[in-house]
Amino acid sequence: MTDKFPMTPACFDRLKHELKQIKEHDRAENVRDIEVARDHGDLRENAEYHAAKERQALLDGRMRYLEARIGFAQVIDPATVKEAKITFGATVTLNDVDNDTEVVYHIVGEDESDATSGKISISAPIARAMLGKKKGDDVIVKLPKGDREYEVVRVEYKAIP
Repeated sequence: MTDKFPMTPACFDRLKHELKQIKEHDRAENVRDIEVARDHGDLRENAEYHAAKERQALLDGRMRYLEARIGFAQVIDPATVKEAKITFGATVTLNDVDNDTEVVYHIVGEDESDATSGKISISAPIARAMLGKKKGDDVIVKLPKGDREYEVVRVEYKAIP
């Protein structure tokens, strides 16, 4: 696994905080839950014990995931990017050619995408279609319903809310 995971500083900090929470609090709480459940007797029919062990597996899996993401993070502060073309961290205003409406997208990493707030993953089809384009270029996104055409109205690099 040698790929880098692009992310904003805010996402990097959030992942580090979550990892710290798991290591310092959640795992210790889970160990206590397992001990309490063990004290209830027969482990074969002890639902509390099995639930605690399942939570332990989930916490360990999440911890490994976070450690990998943090370890291979490529932290990019959009406010420091000086580029005319669309790359990671760009805030892009597009005009939908079909209905003449504008949409704004922030191109972010996979761990911080949130379509409802306009944050789209760099691996999303529309983001991949935009990469390398600049103001005035057309962007054609291939969708199951057919192609969708946009025009790039503005490309900015600023802190992403």
